[in-house]
Parts: sequence; C-alpha cells; structure tokens
Amino acid sequence: MPTETEWFSAWFDSPYYHLLYRDRDHQEAQRFIDALLVHLHPKPTARLLDLACGKGRHAIHLSEKGYDVTGVDLSPESIAYARQFGHERLHFEVHDMRDPLAWGPFDLIFNLFTSFGYFADETENVVALMSAAAALRPGGKMVIDFMNTERTVRELVSHEEKTVDGTTFHLHRHLDKGFIVKEICFRDAAGQEQRFEERVRALRREQFEEYFQMAGLRLAEVLGDYHLHPYDEQTSPRMIFVLKK
Repeated sequence: MPTETEWFSAWFDSPYYHLLYRDRDHQEAQRFIDALLVHLHPKPTARLLDLACGKGRHAIHLSEKGYDVTGVDLSPESIAYARQFGHERLHFEVHDMRDPLAWGPFDLIFNLFTSFGYFADETENVVALMSAAAALRPGGKMVIDFMNTERTVRELVSHEEKTVDGTTFHLHRHLDKGFIVKEICFRDAAGQEQRFEERVRALRREQFEEYFQMAGLRLAEVLGDYHLHPYDEQTSPRMIFVLKK
C-alpha cells in the first residue's frame, strides 16, 4: 500500500469535490441502475455491493428496490454521510478496493461512473479486481462502468471554466504517461488558491480484458451507454463491462 497521499484520498474528501460535481444527473443514474437490474435480473434475495460508492446514492437506490446492499468507499467523509441512510439491509463501510473484502460473498458487484483506474501502479488495478472477484459467489456477476477511452481521448476538452455557488473552477485536461489528467484550480472561501487533480488511467478495452483474465473473470458482454446499447469503439460514450465469475 502506498504511504504517500494519493490524489483521490485528498480530493474525494474535499467539500469542493462535491460542489464541483453537485449537478450530476441523479435521475439518469437511477435509470441506468434500473436498466441494469432488468438486464441482469438478480434474484430478490441477492446480496449487492456498490464498490466505490461515494456518498451512497446508488447503493440507497438499490436498497429501495428491496436488495441487501453494502456500499464501500475509501473516503471516510463520504461514508460518514452515507451511514445516515443505513438500515438492517443497507450498510456502508470505509474500504480500499485493493484490500480483501470482509463483507461478502456477493451475488452482484457494481463499480459505476469511472471509479476505477486511479492507481499509480498498474498492477494495483489487477489487485483490486482480484479482491472483488474473491468476494463474488461462483456464478456471480460484476459490472464495471468506465469511460470509452478511445472517444474520451479523441474529444478531450483541454480548458473549461465552471462557476458553482460563487466558486470558479478552472479545469485543464491533458494526457500524461498513460493517464487522463484533470487539473482543478480555484480560490476557496478564504481566498486561498487551491489545486487538485484527477488522474485516471487511459485504459483501452484490450487492457481491461487482460485484467479480467488475470482476475479469473469472464467477459460476458460490453455495453456502450446507459441505455445498454452494444458498445461501439468510435461512438459509444461508455464501456460497460458485464463480467461473470
């Protein structure tokens, strides 16, 4: 485990992270999850895991559908927030996805909205997948929802400015040694300059398939958007992998 602070540890616990992304489309996210449930039709008794759950919005929605759900995330701040919604069939735990999962086994694991590929050492992506696979029941499924890297790189917007509640964020995107990097600069409420960054490995489908093989997961299908249309490398906004143990 790295000893230095990793970018996601600091940024995901910042209130400015949640401010910047406050306007994410919750209804679209719920429709996506509903479509996945219809597509995968887990049994009513299935145990579900939301891996890298953030503040728990997807786990809460899954729980409202009647499933037993566990949400895990690296951010203590996010988990503290999510726990106010917990009950006997909805639990939240602070967890690094590289570590073994103590709360399985699960019938279905979700890793949604590009919550993968953050680690500086590429082997840790495989370690994270192996930990998730170990927590799946035999025959269980895992869904990894990632950006379509081919299209994202091709259409990368290098500079953007966004103002939310009086805070102006200056966003700069570029490629750096196999990562898509987003630099985030702004002045905080005290007028101090702040700088964070997001670094997501620019993973192609072929790299994912190598990871899956090493983790003992079989690729069942690849979907290309939140309406679950088939994946097309040139046009799809997403790469949504459905995996089976």
